[in-house]
Amino acid sequence: MQIVTDSGTDLSLTPEQMTELGIHVVPLIVTLDGKSYREGVDIQPDEFYPLLAATDSLPTTSQPSAGGFAETYRRLAAVDPDILSIHISSGLSGTVNAARAGADLVPEVNVTVVDARTLSAAAGWQVEAAARGVKAGWAKQQILELIERISRAADTLYTLRELKYLIHGGRISHMKGLIASVLNIKPLIGVETEGGTYVQLGQARTFKRAVQRLVDLVTKQHAPGSALRVQVLHSHNPEGAELLRQQVDERFECTWRPLGTLSLVLGAHTGPTMVGVAFAPLEAFAGVP
Repeated sequence: MQIVTDSGTDLSLTPEQMTELGIHVVPLIVTLDGKSYREGVDIQPDEFYPLLAATDSLPTTSQPSAGGFAETYRRLAAVDPDILSIHISSGLSGTVNAARAGADLVPEVNVTVVDARTLSAAAGWQVEAAARGVKAGWAKQQILELIERISRAADTLYTLRELKYLIHGGRISHMKGLIASVLNIKPLIGVETEGGTYVQLGQARTFKRAVQRLVDLVTKQHAPGSALRVQVLHSHNPEGAELLRQQVDERFECTWRPLGTLSLVLGAHTGPTMVGVAFAPLEAFAGVP
């Protein structure tokens, strides 16, 4: 069995690890200043965010085509026709639907498409766990049960300094966004795990306070001192990410995944000031090979 995912899952793996685990990434697409880029192919996140910060233009994004997925599945099927394709939430992106349509175009390939119902690091954890299960010789059903367990256990929270990108991308209504911008409000946003859509969980008047409130929200779910798997990501805000990481580390017994840069296609909807944290009880990963 082979694993397919998209670049929005923010896997914190080296190219060598990706090859070893048999993970294949289909790039998402972002357009800025009239030029389109395939993430991880034409441009890397650390190249994109300075461009975003330096322009007055607002980006647009798109998922891979069904034909692109079909081509990937057909190519991989020459090695192994059994494919598990795991993608960021259908509540936030059309990628899952494109993958399903692509699978329909190649009925000779045995493709199982999974909606991660989240995005970024929390989705990447599902992909990596699935790949490790495949490498260990697990049956598909056992791997699907593992993915579901991690999906239900993991949460994602984020905040940001400016709202114009959320307004432009339709993630927040224009009028509410303008009012919040005028009041200099920093939203606290999560990803609910049933439909995989954004939900606003509060707000703060300063970025520093917003970061503190994010950690407070984690504490509402998990008692201080709990053993958690945690990963902090940011778009182009390493100082804010380090502040968030320090505050989480003070309250919990953390098994840290690498601090990194958010997928540029996801960051296109939040802008270059976003910081976020993915977290889950460490016990949810018990038994992962």
